[in-house]
Amino acid sequence: MARVKKEKEEELNEYERQRQANIAKNKALLQELQLNAASAGLGLSKKPAAPKPSKSSASNKRKASVKKEDIAPRRTSSRIAGIEADSEVAKRKAEDDYVAIQQAERAKRQRINGDLQLGDIVVNGKDWDRSNNFLVDVVKGPRYEKTFTDKDVKETGDKELRALRERMNGMNLYEGFEPNQLKIAPERIYSMAFHPTRDKPLVLAGDKMGNLGIFDASQNPEAPANDGDDEDEDGPEPEITTFHLHARTISSIWTTPSTIYTSSYDSTIRALDLTTSASTTSYTPIDDAVEEPISGVQIPLSSPHLLYFSTLNGLFGSHDTRSSSTSLYTLSEKKIGGFSAHPLQDHYIATASLDRTLKLWDLRYISSRGSDKVPACVGEHESRLSVSHAAFNAAGQIATTSYDDTIKIHALPSLSTPSKSEAFEPDPLEPISVIKHNNQTGRWVTILRPQWQEQPQDGVQRFAVGNMNRYVDLYDGKGEQLAQLGGNEQGMTAVPAVAVWHPTMDWVAGGTASGKLGLWMVKD
Repeated sequence: MARVKKEKEEELNEYERQRQANIAKNKALLQELQLNAASAGLGLSKKPAAPKPSKSSASNKRKASVKKEDIAPRRTSSRIAGIEADSEVAKRKAEDDYVAIQQAERAKRQRINGDLQLGDIVVNGKDWDRSNNFLVDVVKGPRYEKTFTDKDVKETGDKELRALRERMNGMNLYEGFEPNQLKIAPERIYSMAFHPTRDKPLVLAGDKMGNLGIFDASQNPEAPANDGDDEDEDGPEPEITTFHLHARTISSIWTTPSTIYTSSYDSTIRALDLTTSASTTSYTPIDDAVEEPISGVQIPLSSPHLLYFSTLNGLFGSHDTRSSSTSLYTLSEKKIGGFSAHPLQDHYIATASLDRTLKLWDLRYISSRGSDKVPACVGEHESRLSVSHAAFNAAGQIATTSYDDTIKIHALPSLSTPSKSEAFEPDPLEPISVIKHNNQTGRWVTILRPQWQEQPQDGVQRFAVGNMNRYVDLYDGKGEQLAQLGGNEQGMTAVPAVAVWHPTMDWVAGGTASGKLGLWMVKD
């Protein structure tokens, strides 16, 4: 047996020596081939190794990743914790772990109580649009459906209201051009106005990029001569004039017979003189570094040399164009989206703010609040959500739009006189009418704002406001709907969010996010 074992070992040793010799021979041959290839320039260059990420970048990546919270208890090692396997401590730890696991399982199956917003609980990281989703049609009916029809007009019992509704519903869409041809502004329309002339409809529109578009609706389009050679020849295009007046959004427009005033988020108010064809700066902050985005401008009738304005910083200002002096008052800690002065008692100012309030101020009573001076707040109303705009009419009514999906009409009450000797509490401004109205404009539609007709010829106060179903709604001072203009049947393919009346004529204009114009007029 020993001899056989020895022979096998010698045989294995001989095999191992032969194997090692072959390995050495092959290695030498491979090195010789590599040297020959390198001398001939045929060697392959080695790719540089990718740099290792630094600890800081790796840590940033770890921070960027979202850590999922695990409600189940984390298992720990008893051996590492120094706990003996069969000790009392180990038994208590096992019992505690079991109880924690049972509690976690019960938490997973526990009922969900309280109110939930679908936008907060949507899964897979998707967004939920409250006002524009596939469930809206189920509750509100088909999208873009007209909600005020001829049937509502016919069923009106009050004779005067019925006559007014029939007149307002008799407004005809401008026939000169199709609505999709009337691109009055290059970008989204933020503000609109009519020139006060009664000779012809002259519509003004300010857009997001600071452009002012002007459209003369009295122009008569002439069809091009057709000799029969080109049946597909396009018709005439409307003549629209556009001026780039501001560096940022034109937030509001105020017109007089000779001058067009525009306010902008670039912190300036400009005056376009129609007689000299020149645009001048009426107001700008003294310090060029100061940002005061202006949200509205108005000229009081009793003081045509004054410019009233509000800012997104919560300020209200009065600028004297003769002396170039400016008085600024902090009326809100949040932005003032819109304001309006009483047409006949312009010492009363109504402001709408992101702080959810409508406030009424009396400029005749200025008091000190610390280092600041503020007018007396003589009236206040708080809404559930932010108030977008407040508009006065000549009868002393204030119309507001709010993100709580309401339009409210407030009547100017008999207000208390502010007293300097004691603390003064503003009177509550309770609405006389509350209209349910979808005001959820979202990101791409301009905020809806009610605009009164300044001097209606029949004396009936009325205002216009955009409708998310691609209409313009008309209401009177009591909150009664008068008409609903536009819609898909009249070629309105977008929401005419910015809606305005002519000061005296029954002409209504609506502007869309694509810069298009809808124009309706009563033909007498």
